[in-house]
Amino acid sequence: MIAFKKYDFKSIAIVSIAMLFLSCNDDYKRVGDEAIPKIYPQGIAENFVLTYTETLENLEAEDVKPSKVIAVLTSPLSNNFDNLVFPHKTFPNGLQVELFDENGNKNTIKADYGIIYSTTNLIDLQGDVVVETFDGKKLEAPQLYYDQDSEWIFTQEKFKFTNPEDGTIMDGEGMDFSRDLGFFNAHKTYGLMTIKEENND
Repeated sequence: MIAFKKYDFKSIAIVSIAMLFLSCNDDYKRVGDEAIPKIYPQGIAENFVLTYTETLENLEAEDVKPSKVIAVLTSPLSNNFDNLVFPHKTFPNGLQVELFDENGNKNTIKADYGIIYSTTNLIDLQGDVVVETFDGKKLEAPQLYYDQDSEWIFTQEKFKFTNPEDGTIMDGEGMDFSRDLGFFNAHKTYGLMTIKEENND
């Protein structure tokens, strides 16, 4: 008498499919049109300094009128990709942006990495991003976006904001503010907030 073994066909099917997916490695070397193209910048600048200025009055064709510095961007290395469909500049070794207000007070933004998107005037700051104002306020975050057109800074990441004026330290997640930190909107705050009490003697 021949004994037939009962097989679990469901388990066999699952094992076969798993083996099929695990055995599919992409070892094919792409050449020609299907190869991923290497992208090179159209220009590389070392010890890059870019100064943004604005004139107090509109200029005519050959006018010479005073202007004021509103921002200075410095970086040890800048890669210019303005030749691409979505033009941008990268700062792989970090950058510093100094912003000057109406009274000439300087606020500073530092980051480990940055991208300026030329068509949208948006700056993407990444890494240890630190914003310091002339009056001692300090904001720390892993990523910030700076919209140059609206002069607005925002993020959805975690942040730490230190304000020496009132002795507060705020931790939170997600916020937006004006470049002089005159308006500050925190989306979500948590943790310990230290508040300095005033003595009414």
